[in-house]
Amino acid sequence: MQRLQTRAQFQAVLAGSTVARTPHFALHRCALEGPAHAGEAAAALFVPPATWLGAMVPKRWARRAVTRNAIKRQVYNVSARFEAQLPQAAFVVRLRSGFDRKSFPSASSVALKAAVRAELEQLFERLAGRPGAAP
Repeated sequence: MQRLQTRAQFQAVLAGSTVARTPHFALHRCALEGPAHAGEAAAALFVPPATWLGAMVPKRWARRAVTRNAIKRQVYNVSARFEAQLPQAAFVVRLRSGFDRKSFPSASSVALKAAVRAELEQLFERLAGRPGAAP
């Protein structure tokens, strides 16, 4: 699985459709083949053709760098487990709301990591369960 690196790659994926949501995360997808104008633009950004993944954890929803990095690590670890079930496309996992600091007072607690992991697994299972999601 390749990781998204450039701003243009992230923007291309975010311009695509949202394929799955949970209370805290959204999963965006950009197909690498398909309609003429979208497929050609994506093909230039995503070489070699493979499954691409990026994680967006804005400061707005996770103030501390420790928390942002812990969430990103969870995104990449969980996605590695689902890699075989994901189609050749580019994906971005975006944090769309914050975790309650009263429930998780530590910036990088075991409880926070477990909650993030459970929600990410739910997110990827929703994508894997969609018709036409398998390669």
